[in-house]
Parts: sequence; C-alpha cells; structure tokens
Amino acid sequence: MSGSSRLDDSPFARWWRNVDRTTLICAFILIGFGYILMLAASPAVAVRIGASRNMFILKQVVFLTIAGLIVFSISTLQRRTVLLLSAIGGGLMLGATVLTLVHGVEIKGARRWIALPLMSLQPSEFLKPCFAVVTGWLLTRPRSIGPLPGTVIAGGLYVLIALLLKSQPDIGMLSVITAVFLAQLFVNGLPLALVGAGVGLMMGGGVAAFFVFPHVRSRVERFLHPDVGDHYQIDTAMRAFGNGGLLGRGPGEGRVKDLLPDAHADFVFAVAGEEYGLVVCLLIIIVFAMIVVRTLLRLMRENDPFVIVATAGLVTGFGLQAFVNMASSLHLIPTKGMTLPFISYGGSSAMSVALAIGMVLALTRHQAGDVNSDGGFVATLRHWRSA
Repeated sequence: MSGSSRLDDSPFARWWRNVDRTTLICAFILIGFGYILMLAASPAVAVRIGASRNMFILKQVVFLTIAGLIVFSISTLQRRTVLLLSAIGGGLMLGATVLTLVHGVEIKGARRWIALPLMSLQPSEFLKPCFAVVTGWLLTRPRSIGPLPGTVIAGGLYVLIALLLKSQPDIGMLSVITAVFLAQLFVNGLPLALVGAGVGLMMGGGVAAFFVFPHVRSRVERFLHPDVGDHYQIDTAMRAFGNGGLLGRGPGEGRVKDLLPDAHADFVFAVAGEEYGLVVCLLIIIVFAMIVVRTLLRLMRENDPFVIVATAGLVTGFGLQAFVNMASSLHLIPTKGMTLPFISYGGSSAMSVALAIGMVLALTRHQAGDVNSDGGFVATLRHWRSA
C-alpha cells in the first residue's frame, strides 16, 4: 500500500472526509472575527476600569484558543460518546447551576456565575448544549425509560432547569432553552397545534416576566417608549452604526468603545459596525446564517432521529443567541445581555458555544451507529465502565 493510501485511511483523513467542512471553516472564521474585534474593543474598556490595556485581549486569546481546540476535539467524537459527555456534563452543570443560588457571584442583581481563579463560570451556558443533546435522546427513545416515557422525563428536566433559571434570574437564557425545547418537540413530530400552545405559553411567560422582574419591565418600556428612561447605550450603538457607514471608519478609529461599558461584550457588533462598516457586519451575519442553514440542510439527509432532534436543538440555540445579540444592538428588540457567539468577550460563552458547534459537527459527521439502537446509551455506559 502506498504512503498516500495509508494517509487517506488515517483517522484524521477519515474525519476530514466526513465532517461538515463548511460549518467547521465558518466556526473558525467567527473565532478570527473574535480576535480582531477584541483587539479593537477591549483596550478602552480595560483602561476605564483601571486594568492593563491588554488584559481582556490576553484572556480572550486564551479563551478562543481553547474554544478552537474544543471545536476540533469534540467534532472527532462518536455520537454515543457525545451523548455520554452531554449526560455527565449536563448533570455537573445542573448541580453547578443550583450552587449559583447559594454561593454564586451576584452581578447586577443576578446570581448566574461561580468565581474561579482565572474566570467566572456561568454553568447555564454549558447546560444549554448538554440539555439539547440529552433531550434529543430522550424524545426519540423507541421505548420507555423505566416507568416513564422519555418525553415525560425530558419535560420534567426542562421544568427543573426553567425553575432554576427563573430563580437566578436569567430570563434570557430561559427563553433560549424554551425555544430549543419547543423546536425539538416540533421536529420530533409534536402536532402543530400543541407547538402553538407551547409558543403561547412562552409568550404568556414573557408577559409574566414583564410584571414580575423590574429589569425586564424597564428594558421593554425603554424599547416601546424611546422618549422615556435611559437610552444611552442603545443610542450610542446606533450612532456607531451610522458613523461606520458602508466601509467603516477604519481599524482603531471607532469611538463607541470609548463610550460604552459593554463595548467588548454585549455591544461588540456596534464596534464592528463603526470600525469596519456595513459590509463586514453583513459578512458576520452571513457566516452565522451559513452555519444554521448548512446544518439544517445536512439534517434533511439524516436518518437517525436522535441526530435530527438533538442537532436541531443545538443549532436553534446557537442561531437564536446570535440573533438576539445583533438585533439588540440594532434596536430591533429590547436590549438583552446576551453574547455574540465566538465574538463577544467571555470564557464561558466562547467555550460553551465551541462545545455546541463541536457537538453539531460530531453528530452530523457521516458515521456508523445509532444511539437509539438496541443497547444504546446503556451499552455505552457499560462499555466505558469496563474500559
């Protein structure tokens, strides 16, 4: 056998042939944008808080490098291993989410983070992709798990997570996880009338949040009544887009980063608009859209129900998070503190999104084995225990 033939049959070559290279490349393009925009946005923010100019840059370089490694390493896993990782990781992150209510760091009235030596961990960020994979398996189980159908267990898991997120409170994350679960129920064949009822309940929950949580009410009222309340951040962001025009003012020439406290995080898209213009903003939107659309098209050729439902949940969470961030910056929806995947500053955000995209790549990679076949998850656990 020739050297080239041996190379073609190597594990890496097989992975490269079977992985969705378009989605993989798009993910690394977004990581590249993250590096560039952190160089533009973060020094001014660091100086304002009395830190070194390069503090956020150096930390984000580490976060994005780890994120890139996560995307690659997770994408090489077998589907059953992804499920096992999601079950174990989801259990740990569920426990950590409970811990935030007792020992969490309080920021702006919410307890969502656990303080670690080099970063603050937001467990719910990692819980989101794990939830999508585990519920994807539960919803598509051909048989009941013990005395209960998988759908009932999945619903109970959603209710538990919803109660925890409400207690933090994190209404934005709760909305995303609710959308993920409704999308999975729809893809799994739930009648459209019941999906509509679920959407109605979600809207009712939004109305309830308006009356129960003052910060939600404040954001909605400021969106609906532009002449009432403090609009400094969104007005500044909108001016940034106007100043950028078609091609932008040029790298380092923007002013929004000097004015907005969250220019490196929630409003990094405004920095992109001012310094690089409409063309680059549209390019970023296209890259996000390509990941979502490409994944959905790939699912149309998939036969494994678990892969279809789990991946639909993962890509729904990813696409919705990107939409909420960009739409908030453009004043199309009320402002919401949600990061732009791979581009906004934040270790939890970068690594959890990398975990989600790595899972998408692993699940949609052409490979043998259906986790819903006989043995399934239980067989996987037995295999790992005996290894």
